[in-house]
Amino acid sequence: MDYDNKPDGYYDNIRHEMIQFLPSDANKILDVGCGNGAFADALKDITNAEVWGIEYMEDQAKIALGKLDKVFSGSCENFLDELPDNYFDAIYFNDVLEHLVDPYMVLNKIKNKLTNNGVVISSVPNVRHHKTFLKTLFHKDWKYLDHGVMDRTHLRFFTGKSIRAMYEDLGYTVLLHKGLNKSKSIKPFLYNIPLLFTHMDIRNLQYATVASFKK
Repeated sequence: MDYDNKPDGYYDNIRHEMIQFLPSDANKILDVGCGNGAFADALKDITNAEVWGIEYMEDQAKIALGKLDKVFSGSCENFLDELPDNYFDAIYFNDVLEHLVDPYMVLNKIKNKLTNNGVVISSVPNVRHHKTFLKTLFHKDWKYLDHGVMDRTHLRFFTGKSIRAMYEDLGYTVLLHKGLNKSKSIKPFLYNIPLLFTHMDIRNLQYATVASFKK
């Protein structure tokens, strides 16, 4: 996977729009795919919580280690069994699940690491975003790019419907599921005129999901 040639800011992106989903009483947080720890460090500043991270890229993990309480370097699948059970109040996957070989297995294992009131919080790209939709339907193309929905390092592709189904099939209760970073383009509205505006999900670049698991 070509993770070395990501655009500037890829590993230090603070997803401000994802902070709103963090429970106000979260004391222990895990950020899977934490990059250099910028987002997790922002959570730490806000909550003064204990924050752990997992980062695939070793150089970025070393930077994160200077900011967070504990950081694992490597594939998240390798550390699932090392994480303490019933420990985290919130576990973030910001644009991570689509990079995994088996996100279903990871979500299934990670639920045992949640406290009774803990939540998994994820951001996942929407493959039905209108730019992808246009290229696939009208241009008959499926072209991988350096970043975005069609990032060449993505192994899985999701729609809003399939993201919700993934969580529910694994026994989670979906507490919140909403589109993020909606397109300001008029094109989604034009495409929807003959469809009676029943496909407005193509405006959503990503979906944010908050899910709990009751043991």
